Amino acid sequence: MKRIGLLYGMENTFPMALVERINARKVDGVVAESLMTGAFRMDRPSGYEVIIDRISHDIPFYRAYLRNAILHGTKVINNPFWWSADDKFFNYALGEQIGVAVPKTVMLPHHSHPPGTTSQSMRNLMYPLNWEEVFDYIGFPAFMKPHLGGGWRNVYKVNTPDELLMSYNETGDLGMVLQECIDFTDYYRCYVIGREKVHVMAYDPRLPHEQRYVREADPKQSPLYDRIVADALKLCRALGYDMNTVEFAVRDGVPYAIDYLNPAPDADRFSVGEENFEWILEAMADLAIATALSPALPQDDFHWGRFLAGGQR
Repeated sequence: MKRIGLLYGMENTFPMALVERINARKVDGVVAESLMTGAFRMDRPSGYEVIIDRISHDIPFYRAYLRNAILHGTKVINNPFWWSADDKFFNYALGEQIGVAVPKTVMLPHHSHPPGTTSQSMRNLMYPLNWEEVFDYIGFPAFMKPHLGGGWRNVYKVNTPDELLMSYNETGDLGMVLQECIDFTDYYRCYVIGREKVHVMAYDPRLPHEQRYVREADPKQSPLYDRIVADALKLCRALGYDMNTVEFAVRDGVPYAIDYLNPAPDADRFSVGEENFEWILEAMADLAIATALSPALPQDDFHWGRFLAGGQR
């Protein structure tokens, strides 16, 4: 029996709905269930053919469990080794390398020393920082946000150099990126599953969370639809994510990839809406079953390596 395990946290609608959807297919030799673990031994496999990870980014114990599971042959969606290494700044730099439109972005030094470090640890860091060079490149208004994490936590919109410096003073030891503001006319959020299927959703991040999915719009009518689908696939194939969302802000007819480090994307029935929820359930059930039945071994390379130094090996 090939077992598919769901690893999740506070989600209430998606994980068990996915378990039920997979089991309802009645695929011979495949069963899905909510994963359970306690303390685990390094010399024992997990017992799962596939694990779908929705929570290990918040729980280091689960991240260790998944890495050990891969060591023993389990296929994990998404690969926790790469997910641990990835960050938003690298995402933007890679996006530019592969020809996707992205906002101009700068990585800023930590405002405060990370734990266990002092000024002596920072002897390779320019001080004072050349802020004028940063301002000239990015312009204003701009967004400053952590290079790790999501959920619009610790995100600042700044309109002047003084506002930027005041906000920067609040960031402590977080690693922050400063990014050109894309004053958009349209905005889209895309589910990308298995690096093959894309579901484009009209979205407005300026609205309250429960209203952001614009249900009356039809993204397929947009003249940019094909480009958005192609760019979303290009990004996820380069990064190696099998479950992700990619967000695009449209300015002057150009879709800029704004956010695409979402390997445990929102899939709550009540926030995404019934039609989008049904799409993600079907796509993830297809992917989980196909992965369980595939003879392929767990991913052992990083797809972005092909693009280093601008090459495509």
